[in-house]
Amino acid sequence: MKATLDTFAHALTEQENSLRLDVRKRLGSFTLDASLALPTHGVSALFGVSGSGKTSLLRLIAGLDRPDEGSIHIGDRPLVDTTQNLFLPSHRRRIGVVFQEARLFPHYRVRGNLTYGMPASARSRFDSIVELLGIEALLDRMPGMLSGGEARRVSIGRALLTEPDLLLMDEPLTGLDGPRKQELLRYILSLTRDLEIPIVYISHDPKEISAIADHLILIEAGRVVASDSLENMLSRIDLTAQLGGFDAASVLEARVARHDHQYMLTHLDLGDGQELVIPHVEAVPGSRLRVRVPARDVALALSSPDNTSYRNRLDAVIEGIGSLSGSPASLEILLAVGHHRLRARLTRKSYDELGLAEGMPVNALIRCVAFDMHHL
Repeated sequence: MKATLDTFAHALTEQENSLRLDVRKRLGSFTLDASLALPTHGVSALFGVSGSGKTSLLRLIAGLDRPDEGSIHIGDRPLVDTTQNLFLPSHRRRIGVVFQEARLFPHYRVRGNLTYGMPASARSRFDSIVELLGIEALLDRMPGMLSGGEARRVSIGRALLTEPDLLLMDEPLTGLDGPRKQELLRYILSLTRDLEIPIVYISHDPKEISAIADHLILIEAGRVVASDSLENMLSRIDLTAQLGGFDAASVLEARVARHDHQYMLTHLDLGDGQELVIPHVEAVPGSRLRVRVPARDVALALSSPDNTSYRNRLDAVIEGIGSLSGSPASLEILLAVGHHRLRARLTRKSYDELGLAEGMPVNALIRCVAFDMHHL
């Protein structure tokens, strides 16, 4: 299957498929005014409070609504350009869309739903997509016999079998219970790893975004406030208030170095000769993991302490210091750990007593149990 998936990914990325847009749309008293350029691959997550304009922007990209003015391009291919009176209808945009609801045809079996609108050129990829999404056993079922998570996997498969240049996903995990949500998240992570098409992903759940996104776009009142890699965005102390739902966490990507089976621990290679020790995960050495570290679980020391329960002691340099609005007793510290960025939160009293300052080398101490982990 892997060779077929690689062929599929290569075919989809032969052409430049970056998304660029500069659009304006008035919706009653709300105005969407967004300019954005997204990477040619990976997952770009739109994040903002309810009503910030995330779904409105997605509808403009998909061709479900028209902008009042502006343009949208995938690579060199224009989808919208109001100066030329150009508006490509949604069915000609080569964009796959996955909504919160699966929106399957109730009178078609799963196989019929998957093949509806599928071009002849996608037939050779049908089995690969079905296997990737784990829906082989569902092909002869009617939609009414599917669980919520199964129906959404079928919806994703149908979108992929249209051979899209871009995939839009609007809150695909919303409304699912814990186990089904985690199951579908695992399938989506597999999807992003194996198919090299750009994905625009909307979610209100910071943990979900931390697990899946490569790029983060912060939208506020219809405007793009900031857009950058996930790691860079979460390291911006100036965005702490807007990204409060992320709980001032850092996201680090590392490779599995080895397992300590006696103590059920896993060692991760951060590069630059440094390691993280985390609770044991089922992952082969060499595979990549994404690790989420809350700032509240990072302590600082001037030297590596002895006789402590902290398993992780990382060499770091203080790169930035910021105040926390609404918390005058605390400070936010940005640390450079090799090429990674790590956030810590401590009291002003601790900061003064340690004599900390920008540019100063410190040890970052992290408890072994402080992590959320996701396979990449």
